[in-house]
Amino acid sequence: MEIVWWGIVVLSFILGFVGVVVPVIPSVLMYWVGFLVYHFLINSDELSWMFWIIAFVLTVIVLISDFIANSYFVKRYGGTKKGEAAAIIGMIVGMFVYPPFGVIFVPFIFVLVIEFIGSRNFDQALKASIGSLLAFLSSAAFNVVIYILLIIWFLLDVFLF
Repeated sequence: MEIVWWGIVVLSFILGFVGVVVPVIPSVLMYWVGFLVYHFLINSDELSWMFWIIAFVLTVIVLISDFIANSYFVKRYGGTKKGEAAAIIGMIVGMFVYPPFGVIFVPFIFVLVIEFIGSRNFDQALKASIGSLLAFLSSAAFNVVIYILLIIWFLLDVFLF
């Protein structure tokens, strides 16, 4: 039966990585499924309290990084406060509209429309929209790094510590 539980742990980690590009799958939740399956169904004594603290902190960082990245890049590329808000709203709406690509295109379109209405300058609006696209790409790269760190820490805690 332990092989089945390990299969679920590995599958949850794979789905976590898939969730980076398919936002309908909640990536960070998939990792927690793997951690909890291991803890409750394979070996409840293996994972240290330090692992749980670090996993929790990294989870919080991942959850807020998407919003911060959107705000930062839109602002950096000349967007307004309304453009920043449009990027965040677009990201949330995009999760439900044409997944998985909605998270990429909906914020782009929202920022483009809001910035163009506000400034009547298409080039500036396009530049701010590109900022929202860069936000998604940088956030995805950051999330992959964090997820790799979580898995490495998990494996070290399970097999070495």
